[in-house]
Amino acid sequence: MAKWYAAHKPRPRARKGLRRIAVGDLNVAPLEHDVWNHKQLLKIVSHTPVEVDLFGRMQASLDWIDVPRRFVAADKKLYSWWSYRNNDWRVSNRGRRLDHILATPALSGAISSYRIDTDLRDWEKASDHVPVLATFDV
Repeated sequence: MAKWYAAHKPRPRARKGLRRIAVGDLNVAPLEHDVWNHKQLLKIVSHTPVEVDLFGRMQASLDWIDVPRRFVAADKKLYSWWSYRNNDWRVSNRGRRLDHILATPALSGAISSYRIDTDLRDWEKASDHVPVLATFDV
């Protein structure tokens, strides 16, 4: 048992000085305003309570900073994905924030900007996701 525990013991949360960035299409919209309608999407993949809880646990594991939410308050809508099913995605604005940039606290002071490039969603044969970008001054 001691040998197993040594191999699987919980790691400390954010080790001081640990500089990490995690990015990607994580297919989870963790906050209420990361989806166009919180109540309607509670049973839809990407915003279910189970996914939101697990995403929160992952974020807490290293005290990850949600980079775009550093610039946009949690009570404001923020999306990086819009369904192809909507003919005029800008007018309906039924999006989700599925693409994330996370940084460890050691990079907190280096986060200088972020941008979600929605214009690319208008391109011919565009993806249903748009780029999420951040600048770190390191």
